[in-house]
Amino acid sequence: MKILVTGANGQLGTEMRNLLEKECPGNALYTDIDTLDLTDVKAVEHYVLKNDITHIVNCAAYTAVDKAEEDKAQCAAINVDAVKNLAIAADAVGAKIIHISTDYVFDGTAHRPYKESDKVNPISQYGTTKRTGETSLIALAPDSIIIRTGWLYSPYGKNFVKTMLRLGTEKKQLKVVSDQIGTPTYAKDLAIAIYKILCSHQWVEGIYHFSDEGACSWYDFTKAIHRIAGITTCDVQPIPTEDYPTAASRPAYAILDKSRIKATYGVSIPHWEESLVECIDRIKMEE
Repeated sequence: MKILVTGANGQLGTEMRNLLEKECPGNALYTDIDTLDLTDVKAVEHYVLKNDITHIVNCAAYTAVDKAEEDKAQCAAINVDAVKNLAIAADAVGAKIIHISTDYVFDGTAHRPYKESDKVNPISQYGTTKRTGETSLIALAPDSIIIRTGWLYSPYGKNFVKTMLRLGTEKKQLKVVSDQIGTPTYAKDLAIAIYKILCSHQWVEGIYHFSDEGACSWYDFTKAIHRIAGITTCDVQPIPTEDYPTAASRPAYAILDKSRIKATYGVSIPHWEESLVECIDRIKMEE
């Protein structure tokens, strides 16, 4: 098995590198925009062929949700065109793909956790391009695995946890949206689930959902971050979405049903607060 991890400098890509270098050193290659332009189909095909790639874990994505409303071409290039190019390259050599998608393919109007078979209806440019990436991949490489996730955080890069830790020490008061519900997902937990699929004796193509267990609002999430980190000097106040306007619309409800990935691959999923404690500990150790 020779694994290519794209987007390797991002949150999930870094956690994949940490895990693979520990569990199967020498069996993976890691690329990001500085080493492989995924929007260049010839470059992607050449790289995959030259390095005898058997599995691709595509962690690369355009994730600036609000900026995507104006930067439509670049968003589509990374979330759609790059996915097509990976699919074409994988098909040429018989490689298999695990592609990371998002809960933003849904409109957030549900009242129960979303199943993989539920109707999609993205309400942002980001969500639309991620859904188009899914359908393009299924059309070109139907034996691929797609994993939808959401509210991802880690000790790496820019994310909500690190932002709230910083603002909690800089601000006396924060106002945080309390009517958008989802599940914080520790990138390390998702990396472990992906690794379990890679090492499994079976490959069952299709769409899977993965997030940590439980649910909360962004307000609840912030309160937990500050409590766990011991931040007591910041007054966090809940506000409705309408009081925090953004360029892109976001799903009001983004809970994912993880039954399929649990049943198919025996994935064990921790509660989001347990994982948050570990992540904050890691962040503090690296300060």
